[in-house]
Amino acid sequence: MWQLYQFPLCPFSRKVRLALGEKGVAHELVKEHPWERRDEFVDLNPAAETPVLVETDAKVVLIGSQPIAEYFDETVEKAPMIQGSAAQRAEIRRLTEWYDDKFFRDVTGPILHERMTKRIVTHESPDTMALRNSMRVANAYLDYADYLLDHRRWMAGNSLSLADFAAAAQISVVDYLGGIDWRGHDQSKAWYSVMKSRPCFRPLLGERMDGIVPPSHYDKVDF
Repeated sequence: MWQLYQFPLCPFSRKVRLALGEKGVAHELVKEHPWERRDEFVDLNPAAETPVLVETDAKVVLIGSQPIAEYFDETVEKAPMIQGSAAQRAEIRRLTEWYDDKFFRDVTGPILHERMTKRIVTHESPDTMALRNSMRVANAYLDYADYLLDHRRWMAGNSLSLADFAAAAQISVVDYLGGIDWRGHDQSKAWYSVMKSRPCFRPLLGERMDGIVPPSHYDKVDF
């Protein structure tokens, strides 16, 4: 069986978990705190970053959410996640990158730093100004998601794709940390409710990060 090295609030691990769940790929979770830089983990991934997916018997090590997602999209026919015309596939990859890179840089990363890293790693108080700024930026990103979903059924077009799982992974972490104000974002909220209702999402909604409690609406499909 595959072993996925991850921690509950790693958005990139969540993206992989959603993809594996949608495709029906059995896997075991291995909790890894990358900031501890365990020798055994650094041996698997010198960057000491999650996710890392390992199949010990076959001696396969996959590193990074996008390589892992594309590996299984190429090897498992069920629930294709990057499909359609060349233009459609490019749009899926564009929006996947949008959430993996830009949304993480501007929203998820800073909120994780203030509300998780400072609390359980460095034992500092959060910077309220930095939090307010990140939440303001999150609102702008949701405005863009609303625009997309006004014109499409899913993030990247008429079919569920990897872009939806990348977006939901990032947004779910920020929502867990209380960084999303859903007011005025009916399109994004309706899309996220549908994502939360998928069977692959249920394990994420039930998992908790030690010492950090999510808002009461976090695990509710209707919120």
